[in-house]
Formats: sequence, structure tokens, C-alpha cells
Amino acid sequence: MKKPALLIALTAASMMGAAHAVTVTLTCAAVGQGLELCKAGAARWAKATGNSVKLFESPNLTNDALGLYQQQLAAKSSDIDVYQLDVIWPGLLEQHFVDLNGKVPANEIAAHFKGIIAADTVGGKLVAMPWYTDAGLLYYRTDLLKKYGFTAAPKTWAELATMAKKIQDGEQKTNKAFSGYVFQGKNYEGLTCDALEWVASFGGGTIVDDSGKITINNPKAAAALDAAGSWIKSISPAGVTTYGEEEARGIFQSGNAAFMRNWPYAWSLGQGEDSKVKGNIGVAPLPAGPGGSPAASLGGWQLGVSKYSKNQAAAISLVRYLSGPAEQKIRAIEGSYNPTLPALYQDKDVLKANPFFGSLYNVFTAAVPRPSGPTKDKYNQVSQAFSTAVSDVLNKKLTGSAAVAQLQTDLGRIKGRGW
Repeated sequence: MKKPALLIALTAASMMGAAHAVTVTLTCAAVGQGLELCKAGAARWAKATGNSVKLFESPNLTNDALGLYQQQLAAKSSDIDVYQLDVIWPGLLEQHFVDLNGKVPANEIAAHFKGIIAADTVGGKLVAMPWYTDAGLLYYRTDLLKKYGFTAAPKTWAELATMAKKIQDGEQKTNKAFSGYVFQGKNYEGLTCDALEWVASFGGGTIVDDSGKITINNPKAAAALDAAGSWIKSISPAGVTTYGEEEARGIFQSGNAAFMRNWPYAWSLGQGEDSKVKGNIGVAPLPAGPGGSPAASLGGWQLGVSKYSKNQAAAISLVRYLSGPAEQKIRAIEGSYNPTLPALYQDKDVLKANPFFGSLYNVFTAAVPRPSGPTKDKYNQVSQAFSTAVSDVLNKKLTGSAAVAQLQTDLGRIKGRGW
């Protein structure tokens, strides 16, 4: 088999520099198969270059990981060479990372989705290389839809509520733990993603628009939050307000939910030997609100090299390797991680492992970004204010209209400090 050009270059570099082998420390998240695939990819690079990799297991929740990374970077610690970065972090952390322009060949950069490269670029500086992209999806039980007389996934949130209630009522006759719909309802970044999808799909905007104007205080956004609030203790368990990605996946995969909102990684795990719903999972775009269109939050992760790394050349080599086509193909096939390389969406092996990558291609390319660009280093505060207000609606503390009015005030105060 012909070796990829990058692998040839890495192998040549290892032959010249074996006497100067170094250890590169890489952060890896443990959600789903993330840690296992990260470890395997790093081991392949180590074998090709003669270097070694030490893994730093990062917290599962993005907010926790960011807090830890900020402490490390503020201290200018050289303990971690390569960081796994959320797509919303480049603007917040760019001063701590090496500019990869000129250090990664232009043709390698150009091979990725332009929008993701744009998200990774701050003031002309390429903060990180794309590793995989994400967009919210609706998972559903194909066997249960058929059992209860439904022929297709719901196109609207109202349809989802109706279908979920009918299936839930039927299944609870023999399984009291069964729920109609599970999602990420815990007050953290995952809820920001879910709620942005609700609001955008109702035609309620994206919290803050591209110019930095606060847009959340509108009737459609309020209606979206009220709709989500109505699901609690109806089609969603009360405990959904404590769920992250893995809690929702665990319930769906154990056969205890009809519908689930999650990221693409959940597909391959749902087809695993330990899954009680293997072979009975469908994937569709998330539903739309009244008169609106489906919306999926843009997620995804990048790899950046710390300015404080003592092994920058090797760290850049590792980033190039992991973000390259060979590794992205492996991760897509084995873990359902969406490539950031358009060419892989035509790859027959990738499509065989993930049929929905082809049918839902437009969902991934048209995903809605969170407003990290216009809010710059204040994004975390904006997101926390938003998820807290949404959490208050889910927990029946506020109505949708009260929540968006409060957000208008809270976000205005944050904007007043400059973004």
C-alpha cells in the first residue's frame, strides 16, 4: 500500500532524529471511544517517528476541561505540549498557542473545511488544526417507531413530543424506567448547544448575532424554551436536568429511551456488542420549530501546540499526523468521529461504517456556530448566563419569556465590559 506523504516525511524525520527522541504530552478526552482512539493514534505516530507520547486524560465536561487548561496556561506550564481544544476556545486561548501558519504546509490546511479553519484562526493566527467536527443529531429507535405505527422520524418538535409520548406510554406498561426523549440538560456547555438548536430551529436567532448584537429576547426564542420546559416529566425524566452526553447515551443505549439528542460519536457505540439497541438505531436531523428549519450546533475539537512546550517541533509533527487523512479515516470508521476533510465524506469505507455521514452531510456543513466569535473572550460568561437561564426554564423556575428578558439584561451587563 502506498504510504501517505505525511507518513513518509515523519518516517524520514524519525530516521534523522532518532537520537534526539522526545516525549510529547497530549491531552485526550475520555468521552465515548475518545481516549482509546487518541491513544492508538498517538502510538502510531510514536512508532513512525521514534518519539513517545504521554497522555493527559482531560475531564469529560468541556467547562471542567477549560478551567483546568486555563490554570495550566496561565502558569505557562510546559507539562502539556498538545492541547485538545473545543471549537469555541481559539478566541479565548489564542495567546497561549503557536501560530501554525508556515509550520503546517498550506495544502494540508486548505484540505479542511474552510469554516472550521476560519474558526481556528484568530487575527490571522492559526491557533489549532481541526481534528474532528460535530453537529447535534436526533437518534431514534427504528423498531419502536414501527411498533407504534410511525413511518419516519419526526420533522418538528411537536411531532417528536407526540411520538415520544405515545411510545413512552406503551413501553412503560412493562418498563417503568422508559423515557420518550433524553438530551443534555445539565447546566454546562452541552446545554448551551442543545438550547441553541431549539432557539435557532424556532427562528429565534443565535443568542448574539455576528455583529455582536444581543438577539435572544424575542418571542420565538421564548417559545422554544417553553417547548423544552414542557418535556420535563412529560416525555423526559426529571433527571434529564443532570444529564451530559454520556448519561443520555447510557439510557438510550440500554434500551430505555425512544429518542436522543447527541453527537455523531454515539453511533458506533450504539452498534457495539454491549448495546441493547444494536441494529435498531436511526439517525435524522434534529426537528424544527413552527415555521422554522432544523438547526444543529457546530461542535468539534482541534489540536493546538502550547507556546510553553519545550518540544514544539515534535508537537507540531504530532498535530499534523493526528489531523491528517489517514488518522481521520480511522477515527471515522472506528468511532464515528466526523472528519474535517471533505474528501473523506466520499470515502466508501467511511460511508459503510457511518451511512448517515452521506445522507446528513448538509447537517454537518451547515451547522450553527455558537457566538464565540463576536463575544470573543467573554464567550464563557455569555454561555454560562444562557445555560443558566435555560436550566431555570427546565427546572420550572422561569418561563421562557422571563428567561429571555433576564438574559437581555445579563448579557447587556457582560457586553458592557467589552466584547
